[in-house]
Amino acid sequence: MPTTILFNGPIYTLDRSQPRVQALAIRDGRIVAMGSEGKVYGAIGGRGEAINLQGRAVIPALTDAHVHLVWHGLASRNVQLDGVEDFDEALRRIEQAARRLPEGTWLQGRGWDHTRWGGRWPTAQDLDRVVPDRPVLLSRKDGHSAWVNSRALQIAGIDNDTPDPPGGAIKREKGRATGILQETAIDLVRRHIPEATEEEQLAAVRDAIAEAHSYGMVGMHIPATMTPGDGKITLTTLQRLRDQGELKLRCLVYLGLDTLDEALALGLRSGLGDRWLRIGGIKMFADGTLGSETADMLAHYEGRRHFGMPVMPVEELNEYVRRAIAGGLSVAVHAIGDAANRKVLDAVEAALGAQPAAPPPPIPNRIEHCQVLHPRDIPRFAQLGVVASMQPIHCTSDMETAERLWGDRCAYAYAWRSLRDAGATLAFGSDAPVEPLNPWPGVHAAVTRQRPGEVPPEGWYPEQ
Repeated sequence: MPTTILFNGPIYTLDRSQPRVQALAIRDGRIVAMGSEGKVYGAIGGRGEAINLQGRAVIPALTDAHVHLVWHGLASRNVQLDGVEDFDEALRRIEQAARRLPEGTWLQGRGWDHTRWGGRWPTAQDLDRVVPDRPVLLSRKDGHSAWVNSRALQIAGIDNDTPDPPGGAIKREKGRATGILQETAIDLVRRHIPEATEEEQLAAVRDAIAEAHSYGMVGMHIPATMTPGDGKITLTTLQRLRDQGELKLRCLVYLGLDTLDEALALGLRSGLGDRWLRIGGIKMFADGTLGSETADMLAHYEGRRHFGMPVMPVEELNEYVRRAIAGGLSVAVHAIGDAANRKVLDAVEAALGAQPAAPPPPIPNRIEHCQVLHPRDIPRFAQLGVVASMQPIHCTSDMETAERLWGDRCAYAYAWRSLRDAGATLAFGSDAPVEPLNPWPGVHAAVTRQRPGEVPPEGWYPEQ
């Protein structure tokens, strides 16, 4: 391939020895020289295609540390309720989407947020008014609650007497199922929805990759969702694209907990793969989310009598973490509440303590989200080598909800400054499709702790 030279613009390298250069040369997808224009032209013999930047800046490409790639691609094909402030407008969109579907097809969608509708949780009866004749499942924006209609409840066999599954809840009012399912209870309905075909998954991921490129991304870390089989589907889809020469992102994939036994039996290890596709480890869930009020907390939610919801007993969490780490698979554990984060840190500490002579893993263990922490636990991330994988856009999206439900604990919410000062390694991502894939609003949130328009004026807890 010919050499390409970029010049006449600020080029930022993140190399401390020369953080800003005048020119750089690229050959076969690799930077082969950088520095002054004279140095670069001398290094390549003066030959190549020159691109005059005309003052435009060049920065290193980005890696998003938390994207649900297949889900993001498929979600764009379903009804979108992100940012819908009016409940009647949400119902109108749902009704219109249902009319476009073949008879009997499931209506799926995502993005609703009941806190935008005065805090009232929607019900199956609300959906029945506009879609009485087909099953509906609509994921809340965080993916940890689902709103379904009566037809979906009927197909799943859920009635007022159906017990809550372990790690989940069927929301009820006066003993009656309302149509809101939380955490593992969502699977009671989701298992009845036909999976997207392989071709649909491939097409969805191709679209998502093109979108990522448009934002300057070249890499993604892709953790499994709570949906059984999601991690395997993601790995299989990306492998097919790689085999076809279409995988143009460097992908680190975390398989779901449902594949732990199989992965250990096969001898899979973190880091296995090549520069395009590698195994990161095993994704687990310790709790739910802030907006669904299922994040596991040390003290009760403000104005509530509950502490959130651990997804599994702590004994199971400890054993899964121990087995994964002992088998050479790093863990990436979803933990939002301060209790959940402490439990995960305890589990990792115990697992590492059980094999003190083991070398550091090639892919570090990590906690996903780390949204609110007890100050006592902040130094433990660096001490244990646990990466804090955070999504700054959650801070500015959810700050009012955090203040309402966590109160003074918000001083250590989205505490990336405290974590960094304590020596922790941070990894930032978008959590798409929970939030938009575009990384730049997240960068803005990380730096300013403000929404666009300088809201709030000084930043939300600006010391962080």
